[in-house]
Amino acid sequence: MNMKLISRDFYLRQLEAVRDIPDIKVITGIRRCGKSSLMDAFSTRIAGEAGVNVVRINLNLKRNIELRQPESLYGYVESRYRKDLKNYLFIDEVQMCQGFEEIISSIHEESIYDIYLTGSNAFLLSSDLATLFGGRVFEISIFPFSFAEYLQYHDSSDPDGSFDSYVRDGGMSGSYLYRTYENAMKYVEAIYETTIAKDIIKKFRVQNEGMLLRIGNFLMDNVGSLTSIRNVASKLISAAVDTNDKTAGAYIRYFCQSFLFYPVRRYDIRGKRYLEADCKYYLADLSFRFAVIGNKDPDYGHLYENLVAIELLRRGYEVYVGKLYQKEVDFVALKQGQRMYIQVSDNISGPETLKRELAPLLAIRDAYPKFLIARTRHDTADCDGVQVVDIARWLAGSQK
Repeated sequence: MNMKLISRDFYLRQLEAVRDIPDIKVITGIRRCGKSSLMDAFSTRIAGEAGVNVVRINLNLKRNIELRQPESLYGYVESRYRKDLKNYLFIDEVQMCQGFEEIISSIHEESIYDIYLTGSNAFLLSSDLATLFGGRVFEISIFPFSFAEYLQYHDSSDPDGSFDSYVRDGGMSGSYLYRTYENAMKYVEAIYETTIAKDIIKKFRVQNEGMLLRIGNFLMDNVGSLTSIRNVASKLISAAVDTNDKTAGAYIRYFCQSFLFYPVRRYDIRGKRYLEADCKYYLADLSFRFAVIGNKDPDYGHLYENLVAIELLRRGYEVYVGKLYQKEVDFVALKQGQRMYIQVSDNISGPETLKRELAPLLAIRDAYPKFLIARTRHDTADCDGVQVVDIARWLAGSQK
């Protein structure tokens, strides 16, 4: 069975926006989230235009095995340059060429190609890009399928009816090919295990795989909860694991650098300053939680919070956890000088629950938009200036 392809227009627009800008464009994201498919779609679009020359190389293919040698890759790219055309270079799995950094930097220095790359997260981590290519990099981060893309893939126009399935299935689209949920989750678990083995243990030379797995499980089990490195280390030590704050902090950082988790810092709304202590960590996709630790005591309020956090990041917002006096606002989202405040809840059908969830938002005195996102199954309503929005309909909305 072949994978059904959908047009990921949101990311294609991002690539188009930086087209011909003299930076090396690097597409990053968790394994199997569609980096190569996105590159294929964009390179095919450009190749259909007049006056262009597209050189497309997938180093993962056996027929390109000779190009994994740096001199061969450089010679191949140079030989296909067309002086009378606009030249575009797309290389997938660039790390399979040993010494790719020098080759790509040299081609970039010659200003003969507009360059686009994908590669293993073990070699193209966000924190390494500036070092690899001397700071001449523009990163395009992509995520697993959004709910809107999930609906498109399944030809569904019913967000209310499809939402619970999306929470369970997640956005790792390769899993959709499997006929049973159990096999789909085995596929997702295999991605998780490969990320652990190749993008973390291999890259960072991790010595204690058992502790790494424990920390991953802890973070999955506590999405949406404020987490301090000291608290993680203390829990491990109480379970007779020999560790300390420094090691626990490093392992958590490795998870984030491999795009499995995204850290969200706290922001003091009243003092308008960022707070260093404690973060929340959100999974790139909820399917990893169900695949690795199962349906163990799910707190759907926190799981919905995870969905909203990743969707805000996907839409290009800077995201923070808001603190106002002793109250917490789930998210402060910033983009292009604008700000909005968001509270996320599972069920607000009871008046006391609704009052509790509204309280942090109503305590904020500025005029920026405020949203309470919950599983209401109703149209958006205004409650004392707070927009109460159904989460399924919000997730299915246009990405702005």
